[in-house]
Amino acid sequence: MGSELVQGGRVRGVTIVKPIVIGNMSTYLGGKRETDGHTHTWSVYLKPFKSEDMSVYVKKVHFKLHDSFSQPLRILSKPPYKVNESGWGEFEISIKVFFHDPSEKPVTFYHFLKLFKNDSVIVKDKSIISENYDEILFTDPTPIMYPLLINAKPSDPGLAQHYQNFEDIERKTFTSIIEARRIIKTEIAQISEKIKQQREKFNSMRQEISGLEEQT
Repeated sequence: MGSELVQGGRVRGVTIVKPIVIGNMSTYLGGKRETDGHTHTWSVYLKPFKSEDMSVYVKKVHFKLHDSFSQPLRILSKPPYKVNESGWGEFEISIKVFFHDPSEKPVTFYHFLKLFKNDSVIVKDKSIISENYDEILFTDPTPIMYPLLINAKPSDPGLAQHYQNFEDIERKTFTSIIEARRIIKTEIAQISEKIKQQREKFNSMRQEISGLEEQT
């Protein structure tokens, strides 16, 4: 890293993207558990999209659960960044990521805990999985963070395992965007043709009116 890049305590002109997966896995217990009435066991997690040791640049991760839990705030300082629990209801979980350099502001993500089947989840064996792709974006990182971000080493591949086929989703989304652009382009052409026809009609009517005025 050249010293000329560092300005105002930041490495200017540099953007580093760290892709991540946030999700949860839940399993139905078959009914209400007698001891607490819980119906599902579940886990919520944050993991790298690709095999990478996030602890090189991540200091800790805060998982904020529903206030009904006796300890709603769970703090993890090393991978896997995962909380195992049980319950009966769905709710939103905030996930706050802190970095080794306190000058780099924490980043907060949100995940809605899914326990029941719907069109957005994956069913694997007897478990339900809900995952989302996201990214941690470092724009003009600090001189402390920069080497940590670019030198993060691969980790246990199991820690990066995810179940959603994001590549397929990206491909389908790209195809949908191309098709939408094609449709919009066609509609614009049709509208432009209608406008052209209306203009020609208007000019023709104006010429007829001018001819009538000249006759009178």
